[in-house]
Amino acid sequence: MEQNWFFPPHEGIRLGDLASQIGAELSDAAVAGQTVHAVAPVYRAKPGDVSYMLSRKSRDELKSCHASAIICDKTIASVVPSHIPVLLTSKPHTAFALAGALLHGEAMRPSYNTSERGIAPGAFVDPTARLEPGVEVEPSAVIGAGAEIGSGTRIAAGALIGPNVRIGRDCTISAGASILSALVGNSVIIHPGARIGQDGFGYAPGPSGGMIKIVQVGRVIIQDNVEIGANTTIDRGTMDDTVIGEGTKIDNLVQIGHNVRIGRYCGIVSQVGIAGSARIGDGVMIGGGAGVNGHISIGNGAQIAAMSGVASDVPAGERYGGIPARPMRDFLRDVAEMAMRASERQKKKGGKDE
Repeated sequence: MEQNWFFPPHEGIRLGDLASQIGAELSDAAVAGQTVHAVAPVYRAKPGDVSYMLSRKSRDELKSCHASAIICDKTIASVVPSHIPVLLTSKPHTAFALAGALLHGEAMRPSYNTSERGIAPGAFVDPTARLEPGVEVEPSAVIGAGAEIGSGTRIAAGALIGPNVRIGRDCTISAGASILSALVGNSVIIHPGARIGQDGFGYAPGPSGGMIKIVQVGRVIIQDNVEIGANTTIDRGTMDDTVIGEGTKIDNLVQIGHNVRIGRYCGIVSQVGIAGSARIGDGVMIGGGAGVNGHISIGNGAQIAAMSGVASDVPAGERYGGIPARPMRDFLRDVAEMAMRASERQKKKGGKDE
């Protein structure tokens, strides 16, 4: 890959310092003073780069590797050539994430779109809005009446912050996002085009066969350290609140319906749809493209496989998959049985052709 001017290399961190900051042990103390500047995949890493390995499957990539260090577990350190220093850790994935944040801090949240700081001349901030010192508002952004925004928060170009919205400190609201009827905590990242706090999908049968809109007067509450992906939509509650718990990470193109409550430290992957009034516990992981029925509960620590259809409650700690979603062992058994039957049908068909 050519030099990446979007995310330029760091001025340099000593390997010894990097090891201590990511909780790793440097295999060769003699190189502790060498500096590293960037992260790179194993196969094209050059001097000054840090890479990581999670398994022996990457050993062939080491043939073209010239990294200044490789982060890995001690169980696979033996496959790393002796001329490449190793940063030993029992959690290489976590250590690499920490290293990336140190070497490429500017990539950890959406970057500035203009060179101006403070309140841009092209932004509109209602006179009744309250902004703490250090808030940045880029051109074409709109801050509505009575809104309150904490210090260190950046409102990017074209974003809309609706009336009376509250946003905490050190947040990033990216270009083109809109936030209505919401309370947002500290250190929240909302990526471009996300839609937060619009009314949910609620209708009652009309007297003449049509549908009558049900009023949506709840809020969206987003707790601290949440990240919400591009073009994700989170509807406000009907009469209660839609809640996204602390530390939860939501991918792009996710739909979260009204009154949904999502716990702390969940991971929700792209194109998941969660229908209204569902309850998602703490630490739940939901794979891409899964659908979650309304008015059901998914217990703490449960895992939902990609492309699953969750129609009923999922107990805490369980792994579910399939349509309808069921315990993973049952789902895999069903898949194996269907594959076996398909094979038998194919054999019979082949025999008739003969």
